[in-house]
Amino acid sequence: MNISVYRPGELTAADRAAWSALQSRAVEDGSPQLANPFLAPEFALAVGRCRAGARIAVVREDGEPVGFFPYQRSPLGVGRAIGLGVSDAQGLIHRPGFQWDARELLHACGLSVWEFDHLVEGQKPFEAGASGSYRSPVVDVEQGFEPYLAALRKQSPKFTRTTLAKERRLGRDIGEVRYVHDERDPEALRTLVSWKSAQYRRTGRSDRFARAWIARLVEQLFHTRTESFAGLLSVLYAGERPVAAHFGLRSRQVLACWFPSYDPAFAKYSPGLVLHLRMAEGAAAAGLAYLDLGRGEKEYKNSLKTRELCVSEGWVTRRHPVALGHRVRRAPVRALRNTVLARPELFEPADRLLKRVGRLRQGD
Repeated sequence: MNISVYRPGELTAADRAAWSALQSRAVEDGSPQLANPFLAPEFALAVGRCRAGARIAVVREDGEPVGFFPYQRSPLGVGRAIGLGVSDAQGLIHRPGFQWDARELLHACGLSVWEFDHLVEGQKPFEAGASGSYRSPVVDVEQGFEPYLAALRKQSPKFTRTTLAKERRLGRDIGEVRYVHDERDPEALRTLVSWKSAQYRRTGRSDRFARAWIARLVEQLFHTRTESFAGLLSVLYAGERPVAAHFGLRSRQVLACWFPSYDPAFAKYSPGLVLHLRMAEGAAAAGLAYLDLGRGEKEYKNSLKTRELCVSEGWVTRRHPVALGHRVRRAPVRALRNTVLARPELFEPADRLLKRVGRLRQGD
C-alpha cells in the first residue's frame, strides 16, 4: 500500500471528491454502511478544525486513492477513531473489494494502537481486534413513508396508535402542529442545545455541550452543506412554539440521528416520538434510504426500527508498550460500562441513581 498522511485541511479537492464518490457508490457497490455521514470527508474536516491531532491517511494504488482512514493521534502515538465519543460510524472508507493490513496501516500512521467504539460492518482487518458487537437500529424509508407507516402499524400497533393520537391532541391543546425538516434558524439550534444540556444534567449524565469542542463541532456542522452532506436540524412546532428538535447529519443515502430533545413542559404529548415519525417522513420525501438511530438499547428505538445494523468496539494494536498500557487502562472501564448497559438488573438501578443525582444538582 502507498499511504500518505495529511491534516484534514491539507486534503486536496480531488481527494475529497474521490472520497465522496466512494461513499456515493457505497450502496450500489454492496457496502451501504460506508454511506454513513459520520464517514464523510466533511465530518472529518469539521473535527479537524475543533480537535488537535486529527489526521487522514490516504491509501493509493497506481496513484489513485482507494481508501481514506480518518483518525486522531496523541503525541505518544495513541490513535482513536476521529470524533470518538460523538461519532456513530467509524472505519476505513474504501473501494469495493479492497483489502488492507491493519498493522501496516497503523505503522504508516505512526500509531501503536487504534481504538474504536462504532466500527461499521465489513472492516475485517479491524474486526479482529473487536471486543464486542452491538446493535444499531435502523428505520428503512427507501420505499416511501406510507409503506413504513403501514409496517409500523403492524409491528407496533399500540405505539403507532398512541403516538399519532398524542400528535392530534398536541394540535388541539397547544396549536397547529408543524414540522420543519430542514430548519435554518440558528436560534432553533440554540434552543435544542439548551434542552439537551438540561436533559443531560437532569438525568445525571455528563453534559456533552459543556465540552467546548463538541459545541463548536455542532455549530460548524450546522453551517456545512454540500451536495452529498449536510448538518440537518429538524423541528416540531405546536403553534409558534418549538416543542421538539433533532440535529443530525445526512449523506446522499442516510440520515444519522444524533442529538434529539424536547421541551419537558410538553412531555405528556411525547413530542420526541412524534418528531421521529415526521423525520422518517421527511427523509423519505428527500429520497434517503434509511435513518440510523445509533447504537444503544432504547424503547423508542425498538418501537421505530425496521431492522438493525451491527457496530463493534475494541482496539487494533501493534507490538508496542504504549499500546499495551492504553489497553490495560481502557479495557476495564469499557467492560464495566457494557456490562451495566447490557443487564437490566444493573442498568435500571444505575439509571435511577443518575437521575437522582441530576435532581440533586438541579436543586443546588
